Amino acid sequence: MGQIQSDEEKEVELAGIQPLYTKFMRECPSGALHLHEFRKIFGVQSTSEHEALYMETLFKSFDTNRDDVIDFMEFVAAIHLVLRGKLEDRLKWSFKVYDRDDNGKLDRQEVKRVIKIICQLKKNHINMTPSDICDRIFELLDENKDGQISLSEFMEGAKKDAWIMDLLKLDTNARGWFRENWGGKNMSFQ
Repeated sequence: MGQIQSDEEKEVELAGIQPLYTKFMRECPSGALHLHEFRKIFGVQSTSEHEALYMETLFKSFDTNRDDVIDFMEFVAAIHLVLRGKLEDRLKWSFKVYDRDDNGKLDRQEVKRVIKIICQLKKNHINMTPSDICDRIFELLDENKDGQISLSEFMEGAKKDAWIMDLLKLDTNARGWFRENWGGKNMSFQ
């Protein structure tokens, strides 16, 4: 399948925007999705500090203009990225989520923090502790052994190892969740 879309496919996608906008405005009448609404939409009402920080990190990664709200265009861009974005774009976004201090490199604390949360959210049945997982990630990805993972190391390592890819791409069944909560099978972003 090629990358070129027919006019008919574009129309279908555009036709799907109206129901999405209607649902967005029903959930966020102000037209702006705030962090507490973001948590509610994703069903995270936990008082866990780790989950709260993770949700805040995800929220900030989608708030591209950094105004502390997600407007409808940012919401559509986020949905498109998560549901239909190219693997490379999803990995870049995942790297941004891991890179808490936004310095362009991941240290062990940043990786371990997200891995702990992922294990809690996914209820992983991996027979490894978050520390062991973090150690394995660094062993496989930190090519120059400087104790940090660059974006290129992150992306290349994820593409080489399926286990690493599964952990790094932050896939928490977004497609299934979106279908269930936001639009059914006919939504344009699926």
